[in-house]
Amino acid sequence: MTKPPWGRVPVRVRPILATAAVSVLVGGVLAGTGAANAVDPPHRVANPYVGAQVYVNPEWADRAAAEPGGDAVAGQPTAVWLDRIATIEGDDERMGLRGHLDAAVAQDADLVQLTLYDLPARDCGRRSPQGELSIGDLARYQAEFIDPIVEILAAPDYADLRIVAFVEPNSLPDLVVNTGNRYWATPACDEALARGTYQHGTGYALARLGTLPNVYSYLDISHHAEVGWPEDSGPLTALLLEAATTAGSTVADVHGFVANTANYSVLHEEYFRADDVINGQPVYQSRWVDWNPFIDEVPYVRHLRGELTEAGFSPDAGVVIDTSRNGWGGPNRPTGPATSGDLNRYVDGSRIDRRAGVGNWCNQAGAGLGQRPVAEPEPGIDAYVWVKPPGESDGTSGTPNTGQPYEPLCDPNYLPPRGSAYDTGAMPAAPPLGEWFPAHFRQLLTNAWPPL
Repeated sequence: MTKPPWGRVPVRVRPILATAAVSVLVGGVLAGTGAANAVDPPHRVANPYVGAQVYVNPEWADRAAAEPGGDAVAGQPTAVWLDRIATIEGDDERMGLRGHLDAAVAQDADLVQLTLYDLPARDCGRRSPQGELSIGDLARYQAEFIDPIVEILAAPDYADLRIVAFVEPNSLPDLVVNTGNRYWATPACDEALARGTYQHGTGYALARLGTLPNVYSYLDISHHAEVGWPEDSGPLTALLLEAATTAGSTVADVHGFVANTANYSVLHEEYFRADDVINGQPVYQSRWVDWNPFIDEVPYVRHLRGELTEAGFSPDAGVVIDTSRNGWGGPNRPTGPATSGDLNRYVDGSRIDRRAGVGNWCNQAGAGLGQRPVAEPEPGIDAYVWVKPPGESDGTSGTPNTGQPYEPLCDPNYLPPRGSAYDTGAMPAAPPLGEWFPAHFRQLLTNAWPPL
């Protein structure tokens, strides 16, 4: 059966929060069935994206459509981020969870994507983006964040919606790469690992969500440029299994895995291979690749999925990849392999991913929209999805000692305490995490690949 991409919604929407009436977009459709009959009990499907009409967040759509050229993508489905306790109920400015679910029902959508992102000491305690819960607030996380979400999702009005939950992105990968003697290690991350805070919080979320037959939980597996090395992917696999079997959870509560969440790694490097050899030097010895066996996302996720199933996860577990900002089109996109006989020049001239450093993640200059959301784009992949809503900031681009929350990789002028200057690739004048960043969104439109 042909599975076309989700179509764009041609009409802007402004949610009317004061009444039950909601102005709706006609959601993008994947060929297949509509919502199940209300009298039928919800049933599990192997891939929740197949045949689904996926919810378009009217708040994001409205902001996107207000930008020049934004109408071209304003109808694409994006995930709703619940990153504070207050986002569950919402306020006069933003819709709460019930508002989004009601809007999905009004759109005749079949599937809603949620990102749960509020673990205690989230993101290893960094100030930007800073979480609201301290390391000792696990009980609050369970009672005030996870339990209310599950209670709302369990309402009969939403029983026919497939709920895809991306559970606490970045958290378990952080425990691998930001602990011990790693360069970016933090005391909060070491403490979270020692206490088991992330494992217990994630396990509790999985267990509670697993009580709902229409919820499909996906665990974050980061991306190839963070945990692609064998010394990282092995510990990550162990942590994922620990979290999935902690606090009442079992591996049956994990439907699949999500990769490249809010990141910029390309699906496929088209013009060079990890096993290329240039003048007797293998590509993996280049500065860019840095001994990583993976240079792009799809081979990485297929490999790690195999490792996870061998470790005990279901062989039917699927993978989705966030393609919201990994297009890297525009004038700097290469059109073929470089001809240089110098290893580093060959790699730098051939690679589609144009980041100055492969680990850069904050408001990247030159990035573009990636593949539009679509189900089953290639074997072994449940869907390409837009987990990170394009145009929402990754973090404030302030400098130290300005009184603002500071994240070095969001600072365009970052100077490391040791070593030479480091090019973060971050755009200037970025607002705080999650706020609308028009300059970044317009750049994403300009550099979209495939082009709009």
